[in-house]
Amino acid sequence: MSFKVSSIAAVSVAILLLSACSANSSTTSAPSASATSTTSPAVAVSADAAIAKLLPATYKSKGLTAGSEIPYAPMEFYDANNKPVGFEIDLLNAIAAKLGTTVAFQKQSFDTLIPSLQAGNHDLAVSSMSDTVDRQKALDFVDYFQGGASLIVLKGNPAKVTGLAGLCGKTVTTESASWEVDVLKTASQACTKAGKSAITTLALPSDVEAQNAVRAQNAVAYLSDSQAAAYTAKVAGAGKYFDLIVDPTAPNGYESGLIGVGILKKNTDLTKAIQAAVASLITDGTYAQLLKNWNLSSFAVTSATVNGTK
Repeated sequence: MSFKVSSIAAVSVAILLLSACSANSSTTSAPSASATSTTSPAVAVSADAAIAKLLPATYKSKGLTAGSEIPYAPMEFYDANNKPVGFEIDLLNAIAAKLGTTVAFQKQSFDTLIPSLQAGNHDLAVSSMSDTVDRQKALDFVDYFQGGASLIVLKGNPAKVTGLAGLCGKTVTTESASWEVDVLKTASQACTKAGKSAITTLALPSDVEAQNAVRAQNAVAYLSDSQAAAYTAKVAGAGKYFDLIVDPTAPNGYESGLIGVGILKKNTDLTKAIQAAVASLITDGTYAQLLKNWNLSSFAVTSATVNGTK
């Protein structure tokens, strides 16, 4: 699969990756975004009075805050004006508009999103976070996306990677605290059961650092969410840095599952309001248009479930 973005978005991501990725550095810093709401110019969303009544009063006056790992294109990244853009940014702005409020985005590393939410630093966690049974112990999820995991490798695929099954004895990178860590663990166990060497997982704090690890050849592949992997392969270095690996045994990605807005379990009224807003966006066609804008229609869900992963 591939993703089509506006020329501004493509240029801004390419500049970010060019400046951030180097063969002798495994850490980078992305520009910080001010905690201000951005509105998608492509889709106008009006408040729905009936749905807005569901939103607890405190959020009507102060607005919502969402912790998000930025950049993680095409879900969230920075435009040429250093403002957050992307599918999840557009979706959260549309949700807030339905509820008659605003949303501010707070840059957060993925592995600290849940602890930060529990500490009261923000109201929502929105960063391609998989709705897993384990995470449901701490959060409730309003599901809005059906995702999977895919591999990207160095351009030209020098290690001749064809899929997870061929990575026994190799080092593979992914993001810390992501569900892909468990996917790699399962794949590694399959290797050892077959009498082969285990996969070494190099878990790093951010998407950009994981990309750097592949470019520096500290890992032969990066296992990432399918939508992000395809986007990165197409856009990073104008397509000159990475190749996307389509495993014939899993053409739609590994372990496809639901992705949702994470909300503290005690905030049941907020969960109900977010669910109603997402359901309305699905019904009125806004959701489909936002997916189409980012060439993500194949990842659509048909209903706004809460904790849909069983």
